Amino acid sequence: MREKQKLYLIVGPTASGKTAASLEVAKRINAEVISADSIQVYRGMDIGSAKPSMEERAGIPHHMLSVVAPNETKFSVACFREMADACIADIAAREKRPLVVGGTGLYVNALTYPLNFTGAPADPAIREKYVSLEAEQPGAAHKRLQEVDPASAARLHPNDKKRVIRALEVFELTGRPISENGEGFSALDESKLPYTVRIAGLTMPREVLYARIEQRVDRMMEQGLLDEVKAAPESLDAPAPKVVVLSHDESAVTLQLQVWTKSEDYWPLHYRLLESVKKAFDAKGISIPYPQMDVHLPENTSNSDK
Repeated sequence: MREKQKLYLIVGPTASGKTAASLEVAKRINAEVISADSIQVYRGMDIGSAKPSMEERAGIPHHMLSVVAPNETKFSVACFREMADACIADIAAREKRPLVVGGTGLYVNALTYPLNFTGAPADPAIREKYVSLEAEQPGAAHKRLQEVDPASAARLHPNDKKRVIRALEVFELTGRPISENGEGFSALDESKLPYTVRIAGLTMPREVLYARIEQRVDRMMEQGLLDEVKAAPESLDAPAPKVVVLSHDESAVTLQLQVWTKSEDYWPLHYRLLESVKKAFDAKGISIPYPQMDVHLPENTSNSDK
């Protein structure tokens, strides 16, 4: 039996030192880095996403950075997995080791769990129908999901509107529940994984993380975050779901951070990040209403200790 490809991963919360750790590990094991960050995939979002600069990469090849146009609305986790799988195969073919660094939990899970993503295309009309329904009757979409796909409704929190609506969309397009399209995170069988996975998780005391986040935001402002925000295409205001900046003008910036979080324990960390950004803009005389955070609960947290 052919030995499966080994896949190395470094994961951890914002500002936990993943980039520095990945560079050191990559040098020691002859690896190339694959970013698993749902914002760093977009071009033009370099400072705000803490994308490592060419200098910071220290000659280590990096993949899945700046590969998607910022106004591309059809890029999905399935697209990420397909592209990342190709990167992994290419790296291995050159007798180097693939090192995934992130970032975004769902992107990491896409490479480490046997998830099957449906091929049903997006349907703006169906999505708008349920978005409007939710605006008029909060929780109505989840109630509808309970009727047509009880398994998915049991997995998804009513506040996870994006996934709830996607599940309804798939049902209307295919006539089948999205829960039938894959095993999700349940009954993990490593024999069905394409890789032998080795994961290292970084963590540190929360107060240290808070301080590091504030220092990071200060550096971002010094590096030109405000100019990057002003240069963001107007098309980013609504359709791109992973963008921090929703709108801006000469005197005000509106922010939203969409968070895929494994646990409520992470929520204060992400709120602190938003508060740090707000404080940095305030120092520049740019008014920001209190930032919003759209929290998405995970489908399953069984991998949180991997």
